[in-house]
Amino acid sequence: MRHKRAGLHLSRTSAHRKALFSNMVAALFTYERIRTTVVKAKEIRRLAERAITVARRLGPILTKNPEKRTDEEKARVVHAMRMALRAVRDRDAVLKLFEEIAPRYLARHGGYTRLMKTDQRPGDAAPMGFLELIPAEGSEEATPKTSPTKGKEAGKQGKEAKEGSAEPKSKGKAKATAGEKPLKAKAPAGAKPKKEAGASRGAAKSAATMKRSSRGRGGGE
Repeated sequence: MRHKRAGLHLSRTSAHRKALFSNMVAALFTYERIRTTVVKAKEIRRLAERAITVARRLGPILTKNPEKRTDEEKARVVHAMRMALRAVRDRDAVLKLFEEIAPRYLARHGGYTRLMKTDQRPGDAAPMGFLELIPAEGSEEATPKTSPTKGKEAGKQGKEAKEGSAEPKSKGKAKATAGEKPLKAKAPAGAKPKKEAGASRGAAKSAATMKRSSRGRGGGE
């Protein structure tokens, strides 16, 4: 059983594993975004957020000018830097952590990184992802690019276009009032009604049949 054995070995010795994690956390603090496997990113995430928490606990001391800090505040900063150097063995990355990254998260309690899964690595099909630091609240990356004024103007233009595209109803069409019957179309002067035409055709047909019957009788006699 793996009691009190947190973390994964990743098929590496302890020295190799510590050096790997230290280099990757330093790269995360330097570039604020790295691409690696999902398994490594989850292990690096613990160390990176722990280092950020150590620096963030200093609070308003981080925003003060280093020359105006008291001896006690300077001692606290040095102690916090040494604690962060346990996980990150890069002095430049630690300086950036205390000068730029930690002041960004003074109002945030945890959750300084995010992991976005992408695709699989060709060769061994290992799941890959991006591990990056969350941007500060109110920055351009965190807020949407569209401004509220532009959105209002676009809405007004769409409303005007919709009103202009609507065609007015034709005034020539008169509504039928209650009690009025629709007028029938008048037939042209030379046209015969359908009933009369049908009657004339029936009379001509009967005359032809009588003529044929009389001829047949005479031939029989």
